[in-house]
Amino acid sequence: MVANIGETLKNIENKHKKELPEFKVGDTVKMMVKVTEGDKARLHPFEGAVIRKTGRGLRGTFTLRKISFGEGVERTFPLHSPVIESLKIISKGIVSRSKLYYLRGRVGKAARVRKEL
Repeated sequence: MVANIGETLKNIENKHKKELPEFKVGDTVKMMVKVTEGDKARLHPFEGAVIRKTGRGLRGTFTLRKISFGEGVERTFPLHSPVIESLKIISKGIVSRSKLYYLRGRVGKAARVRKEL
């Protein structure tokens, strides 16, 4: 009985899984996000640093942070969300932490993540 439930969950996860490039905390990514306004849908770009990744499988999420007009903006997305149209890795970051919450208190050049060469 337990094996059947496990197999059923795996089948459901595989059916809804999306192929995304492998990215880590500290990477800068550019996404195209589907935004629905009324009865129309459009694509909206969102580019920022990955400050957190949690969970795995269909339950995994990640948080992106960007500075927009001098204000910090963070958005959390499920890894396999239907809202994500595409995801590209702009640059790889070198970090020694799994959560980059310290970036919230920094401004300007201090808020950057070291880039991989």
